[in-house]
Amino acid sequence: MSIDVGTHLKNVRVMYGLSQRELAKRAGVTNGTISLIEQNRVSPSISSLKKVLDGIPMSLAEFFTLDLQTDPQVFYGRDELTDIGDGAIALRLVAAKRPNRAMAILHERYSAGSDTGDDMLSHKGEEGGIVLSGRIELTVGGQSRVLGPGDAYYFSSAVPHRFRNTGAEPCEIISASTPPTF
Repeated sequence: MSIDVGTHLKNVRVMYGLSQRELAKRAGVTNGTISLIEQNRVSPSISSLKKVLDGIPMSLAEFFTLDLQTDPQVFYGRDELTDIGDGAIALRLVAAKRPNRAMAILHERYSAGSDTGDDMLSHKGEEGGIVLSGRIELTVGGQSRVLGPGDAYYFSSAVPHRFRNTGAEPCEIISASTPPTF
């Protein structure tokens, strides 16, 4: 399958929210060059195209394999979040079916008295979150603290950690982790 490089470049540029002038400035070429490529009036060499793509930034492989025909879902209704929790703890994952996710975003809900288990969790990456309502006891390594609404956390997920709702009401948290473990 051959690709219309000019049209594809224009679509990628627009997808990244760049004007021809801004892309040209970033790539160190004239905006006329970008315009001519997008109009298919010139066919750029591989090295010229790479220079232009460096202004996005995007590799040649990403450029030629990016499927612009299927726009990835951007917005998610509450009913589209996938619950990967165990009942007492609801872990509603944003974009569960999105391929190659680089992070996990969760809407977490801990029922009163629930916790992540007796064994401390530990995995590669980092995680952070903000408590929206209720209270949660978070233990990270040898440190422990009860967090309430507006309090936040951020730590290396390789350090053993545990979440416990020791309060009488549910606790809600919005969190993110990378790389995604779900």
